[in-house]
Amino acid sequence: MRRDEIANELSIRAFEFFYWFSRFEFALKENGYLRSHDVGKKAEPGWDEFVAKWSEGYSPSRNAIELLRAPPETQVVGENSQLTWRVTELSDYRSDLAKVVRLVKTVRNNLFHGGKHGGAGWSNPSRTESLLTNATAVLDQLAELAVIEADYQKRY
Repeated sequence: MRRDEIANELSIRAFEFFYWFSRFEFALKENGYLRSHDVGKKAEPGWDEFVAKWSEGYSPSRNAIELLRAPPETQVVGENSQLTWRVTELSDYRSDLAKVVRLVKTVRNNLFHGGKHGGAGWSNPSRTESLLTNATAVLDQLAELAVIEADYQKRY
């Protein structure tokens, strides 16, 4: 999709997703979910720590189930260094929460870093809107699950 072909509503959804994704990562850090707790290490959100703590009690919402049913693809390096797409691999993830987090992060990575051509549905605005809507709703639900809404929504 070219910038001038993107509907205003889709631009707003993309902005909202980026906004809430960054707020969620901020809330993770604020609440002690860190990639490393070693002094002097870069402060990065600890998604794995979050998943480990909350996997057992997690039940996928309707939005999470939609992501699992129609997951975003992942851009990979193919033959002769050509960029290509494949179904996001989830078999290494043991819990539903780990799978859903992987998909939300894939939506973010594709939107921010991913190629803008060649993937199945890459120019399908309704597919993009569905991914963004469901991923944003899942972030809201995960913040509620972990009781980090105050930092996520900046309510003090």
